Amino acid sequence: MRVVTIGIAAGLVALLVGCAQDAGTDASAGVSENRIRVVRGDIDRAVEDGVTGMIATLTENGKTVTLTSGVADIGTHAPIPAAPPQRVRIGSVSKTFTSAVMLQLVAEGRVRLDEPVDTYLPGVLRGDGIDGRAITVRQILRHQSGLPELTDDPRVDEYRAGLEGRIMTPAEEIAIILSRPADFAPGARFEYSNSNYIVADMLIERVTGASYVDELNRRILKPLRLDDTYLPGPGELDIRGPHPKGYADIDGVITDVSRIEPSVPWGAGGMVSTGDDLNRFYRALLAGQVVPAAELREMRDGVPMGMLDISYGLGVGSAHLPCGAEYVGHTGGISGYLTISGATPDGRAVTYAYTKPPKQQPDQTAMLSHALC
Repeated sequence: MRVVTIGIAAGLVALLVGCAQDAGTDASAGVSENRIRVVRGDIDRAVEDGVTGMIATLTENGKTVTLTSGVADIGTHAPIPAAPPQRVRIGSVSKTFTSAVMLQLVAEGRVRLDEPVDTYLPGVLRGDGIDGRAITVRQILRHQSGLPELTDDPRVDEYRAGLEGRIMTPAEEIAIILSRPADFAPGARFEYSNSNYIVADMLIERVTGASYVDELNRRILKPLRLDDTYLPGPGELDIRGPHPKGYADIDGVITDVSRIEPSVPWGAGGMVSTGDDLNRFYRALLAGQVVPAAELREMRDGVPMGMLDISYGLGVGSAHLPCGAEYVGHTGGISGYLTISGATPDGRAVTYAYTKPPKQQPDQTAMLSHALC
């Protein structure tokens, strides 16, 4: 879950610009031509500015359009195809899936949001200022626990772990978390930490007696028919199926970092998906087809993040766009890929996937407005 490094050599722009591709843009697709045109301009400009490639997946009126720009492989210069759906690593977008599984357990009466984590994982969180008896499940899911950021430790690097053939276990990651003091008292503020969702996935396993991936498959992926979405197992370095390569600037060299060790991010950031599947997932979530209405309200009940006027609930962020539309979703950065995904309560959805981080943080408000307003 290494923080994505932003930067690219400007001289590579001409090399990286590939043919633009569209899928499903006929009049019956349901997505407005103006929306397609504006989003097309956004992703083309990103590639012109040095991003290796981009995929934008738009859903409106129950129909989906996929737009691509740039190349899938800088060695062959092959463009990113719009079809079949291209799989990418989605990083922290994975957290919405974890939260949805947890909220199903809440609906079943097996987990209580305001119960201490220690009730379900007795003795697991004990450290300098860290006490699972004082941290609630809600605080874990809403990044208010005070747990230090796991990925600040140099051992927590999914790309390097892949190169070294090194698998990490949740117990090892908990030990790393507990090697540092708490950042703040539970509930004192919001501060994003991947550590929270390692704990959440462990809690799901303890409560259900099954692996997190089995619960994810049984509860969400199979019922929603998200056939291109999965959480790779330990040691599964490659992405299954059609996918563009993901790149990063390492010591000034544009490097293929697509192969990673997925046990490092695990359920906090290790999933693979497509724009089609993510749009379907977020639309289903907001339509009450993933968790019941009461639990969905809990998920959407957020606290300010201190950025972009976004509030963070339980595994989802929410923002009111300038046009008045409400966006609910998540972003995710992982080696080689950056994903922005979400939907509006009235059924529009978008997923942007970068196959290399941009030089500067993208204007998410503008991009989401172009896709959802």
